[in-house]
Amino acid sequence: MSKKGSKEERDLVKMLWDSNFAAMRAPASGGATKKPLPDVLAGNGKIYLAIEVKSTSRDKIYIDSQKINGLCEFSDIFGARPYIGIKFRYKKWLFLSPEDLEVTRNDNYRLDMDLAFKKGLELDELIGKDKQLKF
Repeated sequence: MSKKGSKEERDLVKMLWDSNFAAMRAPASGGATKKPLPDVLAGNGKIYLAIEVKSTSRDKIYIDSQKINGLCEFSDIFGARPYIGIKFRYKKWLFLSPEDLEVTRNDNYRLDMDLAFKKGLELDELIGKDKQLKF
């Protein structure tokens, strides 16, 4: 994983701790093991989250289907809610469920800024502190 991605993961972990969620970066996420692991794992005793973290300076990102399938597999076994946490440069964090992603012709996934802002949850919505109406 790039330094930029690691920084985003650390920032997200801090934000989750600041919101009274125990959170950690998963060791060996990003391919150091054959087991599917999310980038960030968090919980507060009621809500458990498994988050694949993505950041980009562009307006869209492509995600390999293995990453999403692994996230869903881990989440099913662990009892967590799977999310893709996306941080577009100069924008707020948004979180999308895997089923909200667009499937490409190659059976991978595409996430663009318009979709993220249309279907994505902000952190407070994700952790149950706030609800926002989507139009």
